Amino acid sequence: MASSPLSQTRFRIIFGISWILALTEFFLVLKWLGLSWQVAIIDSSISIVSLLMFSLLIMNTLRFYTPRRERYVNILTWCLFLMGVWLAINHWLLLLTAGHFDGYHQFLKNSMPVRGSIALLILGCVSLISVVWFNSEEQKQMDERKTNAEKLSKEAELFKLRQQLQPHFLFNSLNSINALIGIKPDEARKMVQQLSDFLRGTMRREENQFIKFADELEYLKLYLEIEKVRFGYRLTTEMDISDDSGSWRIPAMLIQPLMENAIKFGLYGTTGQVTILLRARVTDKHLVVAVMNPYDADMQMPQGTGFGLNSVKRRLYLLFARNDLVEVNKEKNSFVVVIRIPATEEPISTTNSATILANTKNIET
Repeated sequence: MASSPLSQTRFRIIFGISWILALTEFFLVLKWLGLSWQVAIIDSSISIVSLLMFSLLIMNTLRFYTPRRERYVNILTWCLFLMGVWLAINHWLLLLTAGHFDGYHQFLKNSMPVRGSIALLILGCVSLISVVWFNSEEQKQMDERKTNAEKLSKEAELFKLRQQLQPHFLFNSLNSINALIGIKPDEARKMVQQLSDFLRGTMRREENQFIKFADELEYLKLYLEIEKVRFGYRLTTEMDISDDSGSWRIPAMLIQPLMENAIKFGLYGTTGQVTILLRARVTDKHLVVAVMNPYDADMQMPQGTGFGLNSVKRRLYLLFARNDLVEVNKEKNSFVVVIRIPATEEPISTTNSATILANTKNIET
């Protein structure tokens, strides 16, 4: 289990300081009990260093073996076993190095229960701290992997949605060109050239997640020129764009599906001229864009895949984690889609698009 370098450094510093303090305190206690400084140094050094070795053994084991709650009793049993082993080794080492000092053999024998209690307490604390620490590090890594996986999944879905936009529009345009070839070959050639320019612009913008709204409008105008060749005099468009909205950054190719839906449903079942309105305002740290087309509630609308509006909703959710950025309003004579695009470099707040929506509804086609 790997942790960050900063976490490892912090842990090692705290761990080292703790054992230095333990060594100092053990030495002072032995001096207070009347041992000479030579014996106190030998005893404290051997006892603390050997106990440190056993603690490191526990830590390295728990690094790769994180017990479940029902198995914590195994750690206690293990600590008791290691305490017994440590007592035996420590007793042998102390007798070997300091057994020749007067009275030390009896002192060591009398202090064994206390040494065992202290060793069990320290080994238990080291085990508990290790479990908590390594569990915390493992949880952080799991959260990081989950976040990265979700990010990759989101980016993959966004890429898929963007790739679907181009063929979706391309198929419709090719059908229109096919219909114009026989009756209006000049307009068909013009539409082929415009489609080529449109697709070339798509390739140039493919790597940009966000672009300026002004650049999106230039792209959108090229699309509308293609549609006007397709529908002729029947299609007119109006754009009411505020001056401060041009520099706003929005997801690339976000408005085109909305305009495509508006044209599709606005011209369905009509033979006269139809006006599609696009309005944009900056309101409460959001770019509020409204697209309106004529709508007859009594007419059965054509069935489609619903890809355009659904793709816009899905992309905005993936980018901003919000479900309140798309609003659809159906009135007696108009169908209005309002989208809110938050600022990408500063905190966003709840927006109120009532003003722009009201202004949009007041326009008669």
